[in-house]
Amino acid sequence: MEMFYYMVFGGLSAIVALLELSKTSKDRVSTSSAFNSFKNNYLLVYSLMMAGDWLQGPYVYYLYSQYGFDKGDIGRLFIAGFGSSMLFGTIVGSLADKQGRKRACITYCISYILSCITKHSPLYRVLMLGRILGGISTSLLFSAFESWLVAEHNKRGFDPQWLSLTFSKAIFLGNGLIAIISGLLGNILADNLGFGPVAPFDAAACILTIGMGIVILTWTENYGDSSENKDLLSQFKLAGKAIAADEKIALLGAIQSLFEGSMYTFVFLWTPALSPNDEEIPHGFIFATFMLSSMLGSSVAARLMSRAKVRVEGYMQIVFVVSGFTFLLPVVVNILVTSSTERAGGISFGGCIQLLGFCVFESCVGIFWPSIMKMRSQYIPEEARSTIMNFFRIPLNIFVCVVLYNVNAFPITIMFGMCSIFLFMASVLQRRLMIVSIADSKSNWMVADKVGEEEPLTV
Repeated sequence: MEMFYYMVFGGLSAIVALLELSKTSKDRVSTSSAFNSFKNNYLLVYSLMMAGDWLQGPYVYYLYSQYGFDKGDIGRLFIAGFGSSMLFGTIVGSLADKQGRKRACITYCISYILSCITKHSPLYRVLMLGRILGGISTSLLFSAFESWLVAEHNKRGFDPQWLSLTFSKAIFLGNGLIAIISGLLGNILADNLGFGPVAPFDAAACILTIGMGIVILTWTENYGDSSENKDLLSQFKLAGKAIAADEKIALLGAIQSLFEGSMYTFVFLWTPALSPNDEEIPHGFIFATFMLSSMLGSSVAARLMSRAKVRVEGYMQIVFVVSGFTFLLPVVVNILVTSSTERAGGISFGGCIQLLGFCVFESCVGIFWPSIMKMRSQYIPEEARSTIMNFFRIPLNIFVCVVLYNVNAFPITIMFGMCSIFLFMASVLQRRLMIVSIADSKSNWMVADKVGEEEPLTV
């Protein structure tokens, strides 16, 4: 079955290369040299920040187990991380709107570097502190950098359409190519060179330090609302009023929580799904294959978003439906394919089918990230952007904590079925978002026309 992995990886590589090399003038947007310089600077920083995150991922659980902690202890550490992201991360991330997005990005680097340092200690309380710092860092990673980019892009007067170019390329690099390279580098440091499971965390700290230096030297500060009379509670109220007053923002938050909740659940479920009887599967190679699938999706998203007539709200309905069907595959395979209870040497036939489906889902993830970023840039008000984005992560983190706490309470097929329902719900909400968006656009056009008609003629 080893040949199967190479065939899937090779096929995906060929498709990604074909998509990138076959771009025509319709797929490319003419931009200015100033924008290209700005974009490349952001992509460099974002790639370094994501490398610092990806280097740690494969070795967190393994390092805890090497320190002698059981599954229950490790589970509590992971729950602490998501809980910290929900509580402290929301507060720290929301301060970015008032105290500055550049400062928030620097805070991300410092907190994540400190989190990496704690991995040198086998003490449970020190590791718990590291998870809390890691949770805060995660919230900042997925809010502060995007908020800074959108504000700086608009402040410099670049074409709003060009923002999609930065988003799609950031996902192609940061969530695709960089993830693969980070996985290989971590494997070389920890296994090939024999430095042990702490080495990838040290490498991550070094890379984050370099990224922080670039941010300090090359980025300017921007704010959401820098007025003196706005405290943190007022910022929360402002974000809450914005969500309650605009159905589009509320729908966007629900869509994001449903999809990302399913995505993070998938992270915990794909290994037992592919090896239910502890079959030997190449986890690192499969992870690289998933990241390659994500690159494929981001390449498709770049083509879609480069066309002015294509609405993000339209094609994302299809993406969510396809994602929902991929999560039904484990349920169907469990019913139709006879599974053995004995441990096999490699992946089973049912596992091969599921792996192909999971690659399709990861391609949908690659489309989702730049698309949701574009919709957030359109619908979320600038004065409370970071605060609202962190509000969106509250139900997501609650969902993941509940799943982690009950991961052994339900059969894996039930978990996948539940996530499939969530993804179909996201498609329905996305349909509603498109309807409301179109209605608001028509209403704005009518108001603009009416104002134009009422203006007096000047002779």
